[in-house]
Amino acid sequence: MNEMDALAGLHGSDRQVGSMLGRLPLRGRRLGYAAEGPDGRLRGRVRIPLDEMVWDPAILVMPHGGEIELELTNDDQNTHCALLPSNGDHQFLWLPNNSRGTATLELDGPGCYWFSSIIGNDEGQGLIGAIVVQGSTPPEARLDRPPQPRS
Repeated sequence: MNEMDALAGLHGSDRQVGSMLGRLPLRGRRLGYAAEGPDGRLRGRVRIPLDEMVWDPAILVMPHGGEIELELTNDDQNTHCALLPSNGDHQFLWLPNNSRGTATLELDGPGCYWFSSIIGNDEGQGLIGAIVVQGSTPPEARLDRPPQPRS
């Protein structure tokens, strides 16, 4: 399945969100899904494959906002890091070659959150990924403005 087919399959994503994700430099990477455990906590895994200079999956989908335990694995022979989104502040995780680390992120609102490796040039663009949190903005968090056009 290519990334456009996968993006079309995101339940509830409208054309605007699908169009924005389709422009990400994530060609050829697969889409991953966070799983909810019996304790109600979301868990996801992302890795850097050997000699590919990409996150796999490049897009991780959370079915709803909340806390996610994210396991990151660096299978590459180069040292990388992860700059990760979380409410209030970013988190940084150092990933020496052939290592694994875990980060607990709080992403309580729907949207697209970026994560990356910020060291080195990594094939001219760096390692770029996205966490997509599905859901609708609760009424109390919506801006008091007229409905905006969606294209």
